[in-house]
Amino acid sequence: MADTDPTPEQEAAARAKEAQEQAALPYKWNQTIGDLDITMTVPGNLKGRDLVVEIKKQKLKAGIKGQEPIIDTTTNQGDLPHAISTEESTWTLTSSPDGTKTVEIHLDKANKMEWWAHVVTGAPKIDVSKITPESSKLSDLDGETRGMVEKMMYDQRQKEMGLPTSDDQKKADILKQFQSQHPELDFSNAKIQ
Repeated sequence: MADTDPTPEQEAAARAKEAQEQAALPYKWNQTIGDLDITMTVPGNLKGRDLVVEIKKQKLKAGIKGQEPIIDTTTNQGDLPHAISTEESTWTLTSSPDGTKTVEIHLDKANKMEWWAHVVTGAPKIDVSKITPESSKLSDLDGETRGMVEKMMYDQRQKEMGLPTSDDQKKADILKQFQSQHPELDFSNAKIQ
């Protein structure tokens, strides 16, 4: 173990501190690699018109009209740490069984390959290196990404077996085709990389 690696006790203390900081926030949040969801509890007598929810590319303001906002990146709380897609981001107000209501804000991340350490830059951070993403299936991926992943998996299997990768095979095929078109050339001492 390297000197910079935390001990299990230090790791547990860091997790406990992080959990305490997150619990102290006036909202709860969670994320997937592609989006982020924020929930806030408000009094049960409120309606949508009683709320202020403004979602912009790098700004978010949410709270009850006439009161200090719960989240306000337009003031000193900081910005959203990364851009969002405003067209796909939404908010709803739902009733809870305990008589309160919940404001649910869904932010669609512009970069769908990035974990957020916090909702606003002024809030306590989480350790994104400890996030365990949900497993996904190849069938969940779009065609281009799926093709790229399948090619990488194929090339990895080929390397493990000591066989040429798809790129190596493509180069060899091009060379064979060139050799057949130019039988007068001697390739016996050629080094192909």
